Amino acid sequence: MHKTVKWTAATAMASLLMLAAACSSGNNETGNASESNGTNAMNTTNATDTTNTGSGGNAAAEADPYLGKYDPPITLTSVRIINDTFKFMEGQTIDNNMWTKALEEKLGIKVKYDWVVSGDQPGGQGEQKMNVSIASGDLPEVIPVNAKQLQQLQDAGELEDLTAVYDKYASPFLKEILNQDGPAALSAATFGGKLMAIPNTGSSMDGAAMIWIRTDWLQKLSLEPPKTMADVLKISDAFTNQDPDGNGKKDTYGIAMNKDLYGGFADITGLLNGFHAYPKQWIKDASGNLVYGSVQPEMKQALGALQELYKKGQIDKEFGVKDGGKEAELTTSGKIGMEFGQMWNPLFPLVDNKKNDPNAQWQSFPLVSNDDQPVTPQVGFSTGQYFAVKKGAEHPEAVIKAMNLFVETGWGEATTPENYAAYFTSEGFEKFKMMPFQAWPSRKNLDIYLHITAAIDSKDASKLNAEEQDNYAKIAAFLDGSSKDPLGWAYERIFAKEGSFKVIDGYVNGNQLKMTEFYGAPTPAMVEKDSTLQKREIETFTKIIMGDSLDNFDKFVTEWKKLGGDQITQEVNEWAKSK
Repeated sequence: MHKTVKWTAATAMASLLMLAAACSSGNNETGNASESNGTNAMNTTNATDTTNTGSGGNAAAEADPYLGKYDPPITLTSVRIINDTFKFMEGQTIDNNMWTKALEEKLGIKVKYDWVVSGDQPGGQGEQKMNVSIASGDLPEVIPVNAKQLQQLQDAGELEDLTAVYDKYASPFLKEILNQDGPAALSAATFGGKLMAIPNTGSSMDGAAMIWIRTDWLQKLSLEPPKTMADVLKISDAFTNQDPDGNGKKDTYGIAMNKDLYGGFADITGLLNGFHAYPKQWIKDASGNLVYGSVQPEMKQALGALQELYKKGQIDKEFGVKDGGKEAELTTSGKIGMEFGQMWNPLFPLVDNKKNDPNAQWQSFPLVSNDDQPVTPQVGFSTGQYFAVKKGAEHPEAVIKAMNLFVETGWGEATTPENYAAYFTSEGFEKFKMMPFQAWPSRKNLDIYLHITAAIDSKDASKLNAEEQDNYAKIAAFLDGSSKDPLGWAYERIFAKEGSFKVIDGYVNGNQLKMTEFYGAPTPAMVEKDSTLQKREIETFTKIIMGDSLDNFDKFVTEWKKLGGDQITQEVNEWAKSK
């Protein structure tokens, strides 16, 4: 259920990660490492030898179950799936780098890859290679898998039960991180009450939709920020018809959209959520059964609203042939005044609008409702990878100890700028990618916002960790005028007092986020039929928005059910009953 993003993943998320300390695919947590021995992971001293308490006879490792070093060292086999974004510093490789050295020097864990394949996209060479390994039974000790592969290995009885191992060896800090996004991540790796893998967690809250609006246009046209969907429609009309750019031409649009309809920028999800419609998401109906959001009655009303916007010229007439990149060009050239997107949009593409027009100002606002019922922004399941252990492995706890090291290094109480350099360097190397076993705090970015805004109020950045200080410096330089770098503006629009995380903080505090109710492996009918159904959904919705009869939605729902939707729904509900 991870993002089905194309251009956003290649652009915005690359920016979030490579710009050395603002946003990343995980999130920030500080102040909790004292619960896990208060150790600075990259500077942890070796545990002294005591009596053998297990762990394959390695007493030194048992003295500190979280970060104790194996002496003598052990070798842990695994596999890696990489992509073209993996960049190696001089003299380093996927087999020999700062993280493989840290694992050996700090924990006494040598990592040996049975194979390394480039191609991590769904259905790519990496997934295919893993499928071959599963089919042949030629498996390493630590097996990185997706949800479908995890289910296959579990069904085949190939996996070690990690329940007791997790309880003993996962540090309190790692346990907190794995639960920050709610219980779904660990639940997805649990079968019959047994934990069979450790999830590589991310952040669902970071993907919540919001409204980005050119506030300089609002001010010019004497409009207020939206509080209702009617307000959004009023603003869209004004941005289309009242010449907000002042060039005397009717050449602007109220709302941006892209041909894929989703993706995190120029995305219809936030607008649909305002009508209590939840595209591509499994939700509970009034009876407690799971139903597919895209075929519920609320979707028809929302599509009708989009159809009206298109008919009135408030949406680019050519959106149906423009992907996110092309729609971004329209936005950066100053022809768009509002878009439904995600927290990272200032880094792509809004910063380029700011570069082209220094007077342009964008701000994020919470989603608004079409009626008197509160809006509940949908968020997807943020875990796409799991670390399973081959049944009978001598050291099933080793992968957990490695993950303890990863989280303590980046976000433990005693982390340092030197430690943080194990994730990034100023040259843009994403060194965290060298680490084979990861988990990311879901609150990382939200906590950056909370800590930075507190530091702005107090004018005291001394309590910020290394990552937060880096972001604070960029924002402070922009705010005091000592830096004209537009990226400073982008970071300020994300992490400062009126940044996008103010919106997310409001969602979290208001318990508004609506998590998907299905987070299992694709069901058999999904594997066979879902891609066809998804394609038909996009085609139908696009045609309705562009003028087809709204009654075609009802025909689509009937076809969806007959072509596999009913079967998928049955399987999803069977899964839900098994949890």
